[in-house]
Amino acid sequence: MTSSSGSVPKGIFISQRSYALQILEDFGYLGCKPTSTPMEPNLKLTQESSDILDNPQFYRCIIGKLQYLTITRPDLFYSFNKLSQFLSASRVPHLKASQRLLQYVKESSGLGIFFSANSDVKLKAYMDSDWGAYQGTRRSTTGFYVFLGNSLISWKSKKHQTISRSSAEA
Repeated sequence: MTSSSGSVPKGIFISQRSYALQILEDFGYLGCKPTSTPMEPNLKLTQESSDILDNPQFYRCIIGKLQYLTITRPDLFYSFNKLSQFLSASRVPHLKASQRLLQYVKESSGLGIFFSANSDVKLKAYMDSDWGAYQGTRRSTTGFYVFLGNSLISWKSKKHQTISRSSAEA
């Protein structure tokens, strides 16, 4: 990675490349066809979409291993969050979506977080909320990202316990 002036940027890069490759090997996806996006656009996952998996342990194991990977991979967080909502009753579309996420991990195994030594020490935070986007319960989700300079230092997403009646409530 080089900056616009051609010099190598100063800072710390944290990556879990070896762990990502180990996950792929554990599930037999080391030789899979990579994909450039973690989830199909406009994919609607529901609790009632199809038959329940015969072996939900496999799906749970994939999600469990990906959870640790999200520590240094915020690009996986949205897809991981969506897929982790179906751990109690996982179905075929959920498994297929998790397999696509593994294909994305194959494509992007070297990604991580870079903490620049040259950025301003300025705290910035961004927040967003969807209003009842989860079709099963109509509950809203709120998320935030916090940056110190240009470095991402914290992020979180949470589904609300109550149902909002307007976007202002969400």
